[in-house]
Parts: sequence; C-alpha cells; structure tokens
Amino acid sequence: MSGTKFDSGKDIEPIPFNEDVCHLALKMKRFGLDWRPHVGCFVWDPEKTIEQASPFPNRIYFVLSMPRFLEIYGSAMNMAERLVWLPTWHQARSICRKLEVADGEIFNRWQRDSLLDEDLKNIYRCICSALKRLTIK
Repeated sequence: MSGTKFDSGKDIEPIPFNEDVCHLALKMKRFGLDWRPHVGCFVWDPEKTIEQASPFPNRIYFVLSMPRFLEIYGSAMNMAERLVWLPTWHQARSICRKLEVADGEIFNRWQRDSLLDEDLKNIYRCICSALKRLTIK
C-alpha cells in the first residue's frame, strides 16, 4: 500500500513546515526546552539521519511508531538529542502555560502580526523568551 505524499499546493499543512519554524524550534531546544520523544510529535531531522523520504517538506516527520525511530536512533535520549521537536500550536500553548507566559504577551504579538503563518512562530518566540529568562536567573 503506498501513501499519498503531502502536496503543499493542495493539502493543508498540519503545522507550517517552513525554515523559520524549524529554526525557532532549534532555538527553543538550545534554550533548554525539555522534550520526551513519544508518539504524536512532529520532529525535524536537520542532520538528515533518517534515510526514508519524509512525507512532509523540509525533512519533517511525524512520530507514529516509536519502535521505528528507536531502530534508527537507538534510544529515546538519542532521539531527543538529534531531532528537533516541533510542538503543535496546542503543545506550544501548553508549554507557555507551564512557563507562565502571560496570555497577554501572546495576544500582543498576535495583534502586531496577525498573519496566520506567523501565529505559531510568535508562540515559539514567547517560549524562547521565557526559556531565556529562566537561564538568566
């Protein structure tokens, strides 16, 4: 059975899979965003370790089977080190709540730039700011 490959011209992206989102996610990771790999996460493979072609643009994968990823990376810890987690909008908002990012901070960014493709990036930026504040303390 062959799947239908994602077509950015026709299909609606589950999350905006562009370079900005990936690099902001990498920045969150470098600021210490904790992630425990599990089924249901989108990840970016910047090292191009996964040989199988991605069903999404820009080497983005969806963790549907932990055993398959563990076969490639050897352990969940190695997955977390080498992949970059791309939190969905819901996951990112949950992270904001845990980091005590005020809804007003997110709303202010949204008001300044209400473009749909900027929404997730703005939430990621809020997470980066909160993580940076934590590392400075």
